[in-house]
Amino acid sequence: MWRRSVRSIPLALFVLAPLLSAQDRRASPPRPDRVRVAEGPFVMGEDTRGEPDERPRHTRTIPAFDIDRTEVSRDNYERCIAAGRCTSPRPLDARFRDSRQPIVGVSWFQATAYCAWVGARLPTEAEWEKAARGSDGRTYPWGETNPTLRMATFGHDEHVGHPDPVGSHPGSPSPVGALDLAGNVWEWVADPYDPYAYREPGVAPTCERALASLDDLRTHRVRGFTGSNPLPSTCERVLRGGGWNYGGAGLRSSNRVHHAPSYRLVMSGFRCAASVPVVTAAAPGL
Repeated sequence: MWRRSVRSIPLALFVLAPLLSAQDRRASPPRPDRVRVAEGPFVMGEDTRGEPDERPRHTRTIPAFDIDRTEVSRDNYERCIAAGRCTSPRPLDARFRDSRQPIVGVSWFQATAYCAWVGARLPTEAEWEKAARGSDGRTYPWGETNPTLRMATFGHDEHVGHPDPVGSHPGSPSPVGALDLAGNVWEWVADPYDPYAYREPGVAPTCERALASLDDLRTHRVRGFTGSNPLPSTCERVLRGGGWNYGGAGLRSSNRVHHAPSYRLVMSGFRCAASVPVVTAAAPGL
């Protein structure tokens, strides 16, 4: 009787079971691959090169945190879509469909949703810059040497180029071991874009402060603080690191650009960060 009942079970059920398990795994968050950035002082900003919104060069101290070793890949982002926690990126051509490439064509809101799905968040500007520069204030993640294509992905034609797979430049890590913090894709970070942010580094960034700074620039008839583009009239978000179509000089780790958080650009992606729990020592005798 038992044998007959086993034989009567459709073969499709035995085939379907492992497929369902694979689908379940596909919809689960990937295992984190992050590097630890220790608490301590670091140099932020730049005085002698770059744009006015990178000034002044100053020292910051922030708590320890973890940051993704690489940008979020297209494959991992599609897992978030499969889980129903992320929405689809902007439709793009075959240049951007390699599952190993960083996800591009996603907004700041979509990046934020993905990081929440994996139990993390977008890094702040200060966290991102510390992960890229370390404690010695270097210009690029690998040091002072000008970028080459062996170090980073940059300078490609916008009409035919594309980002490389994540982790493609293991020979030029940042001081903490993160990869491709220069080039490949611009990376969304948490902060609103405040052109005066580095003048008051101890003040938490907010949209209200950012808009006040932009209004102040307008009163001085400044058209664009970091170029010829008009000053934004809404709260925009910062992107860091340079992209696959950007010039080498723009890959410096202090460089700041900004766009509306709804923009889904072919040269912008992201990586996630996570706070490190503070461990307090137990009182003696407990």
